[in-house]
Amino acid sequence: MSSNPLKQLAGQTAIYGGSSVIGRFLNYLLVPVHTRVFVPEQYGVVTEIYAYTAFLFIILLYGMETAYFRYNEKNKEAVFSTVLSSIIATASLFLMAVLIFRHHLAELIRHPQHTEYIVYLALIVFMDAISAIPLAKLRADNKPKRFAIVKLTNIGVNILLNVFLLVICPLIIKNNVAVLAPIVALFHSGEASVSHIFFANVIASTVQLILLSGFLKKIKAGFDMGLWKEMVIYALPLLVFGLAGNINETLDRLLLKYMLPEGEALTQVGIYGACYKISILMTLFIQAYRYAAEPFFFAKARLKEAKELYRLMMNYFIIAGAVIFLGTTLYLDIILHFINEKYWVGRDVIPILLLANLFLGIFYNLSIWYKLTNQTRFGAYLAIGGALITIALNIYWIPKIGYMGSAWATLACYGTMMVISYFIGKKHYPVKYDLKKAGMYVGISLVLFLSSGYLNIQTPELKWITHSFIFLGFLFMIYLVEKRDFKKILHPEDLPGNP
Repeated sequence: MSSNPLKQLAGQTAIYGGSSVIGRFLNYLLVPVHTRVFVPEQYGVVTEIYAYTAFLFIILLYGMETAYFRYNEKNKEAVFSTVLSSIIATASLFLMAVLIFRHHLAELIRHPQHTEYIVYLALIVFMDAISAIPLAKLRADNKPKRFAIVKLTNIGVNILLNVFLLVICPLIIKNNVAVLAPIVALFHSGEASVSHIFFANVIASTVQLILLSGFLKKIKAGFDMGLWKEMVIYALPLLVFGLAGNINETLDRLLLKYMLPEGEALTQVGIYGACYKISILMTLFIQAYRYAAEPFFFAKARLKEAKELYRLMMNYFIIAGAVIFLGTTLYLDIILHFINEKYWVGRDVIPILLLANLFLGIFYNLSIWYKLTNQTRFGAYLAIGGALITIALNIYWIPKIGYMGSAWATLACYGTMMVISYFIGKKHYPVKYDLKKAGMYVGISLVLFLSSGYLNIQTPELKWITHSFIFLGFLFMIYLVEKRDFKKILHPEDLPGNP
């Protein structure tokens, strides 16, 4: 029976990414809880602390997750054992250092009365870094169901604890529920605190690590120093790339805190962070796609039809991204109800961030040229260039227009990285991407979004009907243009990469 590589990718995206998509969507359902329980200033603390965890997670992985995929075919046991041993050692040193200097670190980030933020942050990053390699092994070994179970369990525990600590416990104490109130009062003051969010995450990360603890037995293959050095050389540019990429993704929250007046800084961070969550659909799609696409890129690289396959992947990725962009922006008034009205003032950043994340997804697709040609240093160069753009534009715009400046800086950064990567990639690993189609889909979706704003329809029902016709019209146009290629998916024998 012929196997369809695009169906294979779609299937793996659905399972690997499905757990992440469903899980992150469930996590997203906590945003209404958080934005109703906490004022923007308090939610700004949550946004800030998780920005730090994102940076630290990348540092503690130092590119070894991708290096694991790259070297996995050589000697699976030795590669896994070496990578996991390395991560455990460095993560343990990190945890000890943070616990020793927690008071100084709390003062450094302007939370001197909350050293528990530092402890929770360190524990989360420590356990998630160790868990990342067993999770990568599940992906490499094509065990998406077990991967999904572990991820969804982690997320489920986190959600349940958030609801319990932030909503149920305060209600029990406030209403003095018989028997339960005295018990809950032993560990809960009756007031919801942002610390409860971090504590719930620590417990969820602990559960995830326990579920993956069986992989720790597989480090018996030992530590191969020669292999480790080779992998580190490959991985270090990816560390730089990851750090620079995280500057592009999260530094704006930190710059908002330190560049705006202290009285309003965390409020703006909270509003920006909550509205950033509205771009969740684009982010979820990109994450789901990446989980399946990275091992897929390497697995298909030796096929003579690989470049044609990559072209098709890019085309369908852009179609999906354009659909998500238009659908989210056309129905934004409905989607905004997921967050509290106190945060709606930041809604104008959402279309900008959606488009920026679409450009980022395209950049991830383009990244195959430097990963497959072992020129990962170019990924670092591109990300560093993007980081410089992010820093410069945020510093220039934040004092002038606040978080709107951060949104525009994100768009400029990802757009520039996408364009430069395409032109450099043409020289090193040319793929004949269909630029006309890409420009058409993104351009039309953008024009339809902008045009819908000028219709000025006051009746909500008529507005949704009109927007629905616009959206369905866009989908029908895609079908007309792509129906020939859609048939290839239904007939695997016509698709590149089949035996």
